[in-house]
Amino acid sequence: MSFLDNLKYRFATFSIAEKIILVNMIFFVIPMILNVLFFLFNISSSPYINWFQLSPNIDTLITRPWTLITYSFIHSDFFHLIWNMVLLFYAGRLLSNLFPDRIFINNYFLGVISGGLIFIGSYALFPVFAGNYPSMIGASAGVMAVFIFICTYTPDQEIRFFFVNLKLKYLGLAFFFLDIIQIPNGNAGGHLAHIGGAVLGFFYARQLSVGRDIGSGFQKIWQSIFIKKYFKMVYRGSQKKSTDSKINGESDHQNKIDIILDKISKSGYDSLSKAEKDYLFRAGKE
Repeated sequence: MSFLDNLKYRFATFSIAEKIILVNMIFFVIPMILNVLFFLFNISSSPYINWFQLSPNIDTLITRPWTLITYSFIHSDFFHLIWNMVLLFYAGRLLSNLFPDRIFINNYFLGVISGGLIFIGSYALFPVFAGNYPSMIGASAGVMAVFIFICTYTPDQEIRFFFVNLKLKYLGLAFFFLDIIQIPNGNAGGHLAHIGGAVLGFFYARQLSVGRDIGSGFQKIWQSIFIKKYFKMVYRGSQKKSTDSKINGESDHQNKIDIILDKISKSGYDSLSKAEKDYLFRAGKE
């Protein structure tokens, strides 16, 4: 097994939380390397980094809508990153013991989006922020969504916190109110974003406990985009290998793939039967 194949294998064995942690670490290192290059060539890095940070200015958001997600992959320093990733690791492990990866993905990224929207809305609503437009970075809103979700869904579960056993509901309440009381003490927009993520996690858990998945609509969107694009890329590549193969039944094979991909677009990946999922899996390895 080559080094690259070994890396792919190890990445495939990671939990979804560990994969997101790894991506965050990569996106922490890359700007550091780029900053060195920009420094050596006497180029300011700020204009480039700003394209990924979330601005509270609505006009800026309209021209950079992707920042509602990308801001979560940028961290100001090592301790900012490590605190978020440690909490995400433990909260993600608790969540993954109970739910499939799709629930984690929905919860985490809806938390990121909710935190971002609360951040933007707060700067438009509260007079204290008038004329001040600092950008926001960090995964805290998504992390809080996952953490508060598990604290809400299994409130009486106990974990070891330093030297005492604490129920998750008390730990969740402590984290939530710490963000509230710290709003006047600096990074007010960041703390409001944390609250936005926490509120999303709370309502997601409460609704899921009664059988209602509020992330299902979001799930259909990301599954349609990423799964469908992936398989289309695979099959376009395979079609280029041999144009004559269409004569021997390749067109029927492609038609079946297209039908399955359309089903994903309309109803999501989970709507597929086991046979359809197996068919896509086998085709992806061709």
